[in-house]
Amino acid sequence: MTTRRHVAGSIAALSAVFGLAGCTPFALTRREPTTLHRLTPMTTVPDNLPVLGKRILVEPPTAASGLNTARIPLRPEPMLLDFFANAQFVEVVPIMVQSLVTQSLDATGSLDVLGPDATGLRPDYVLRLHIQDFQAEYDRGLAAPPLVNIRMQLRLLGMPRRESLATVRGDQAVRADGTSVEAVILAFDQAMGLALRRIVNWTVAEIARREA
Repeated sequence: MTTRRHVAGSIAALSAVFGLAGCTPFALTRREPTTLHRLTPMTTVPDNLPVLGKRILVEPPTAASGLNTARIPLRPEPMLLDFFANAQFVEVVPIMVQSLVTQSLDATGSLDVLGPDATGLRPDYVLRLHIQDFQAEYDRGLAAPPLVNIRMQLRLLGMPRRESLATVRGDQAVRADGTSVEAVILAFDQAMGLALRRIVNWTVAEIARREA
């Protein structure tokens, strides 16, 4: 298996080719202030969603090893997980995803979405998420724009017995338009936006079917 030393050497070589202030987003030889990046919730509400009025809570997601961090994950090779050197998300990935899903569901007006700090209110449904992939994959080499890959499993639970009612996948992939950190973050935002639309449509449809 490729060692981290070998990968770091490859990245350093790329830095020499592009210049330390050039195109490569890694720049492991530099020490610069960390930049913070946030992703956005769903901004357009799907048409004709029913108003259900049922309470739902989005649980804090679980995540695969290495993703429970605010650092922005990347995969320079299939068997190696690394992170951008001077950039990170504003929150750890699972909490950020929980917040985005909560805000997006709330924006529809279909459901009474409980916040993480809601007390004294019992949900009718709980949405459970497991994040399997959430990284930029350099499948075409370190000098080419990466593919942002998001893979999540969703499970809808009926309360109060926490009965498993339905499951679905929320997988999305978007190729970045460039190699800069900003281009990669934009691809993360686009992929997450597609995933959020799928999550919202599926959740509302499943609850509407159960309530009917």
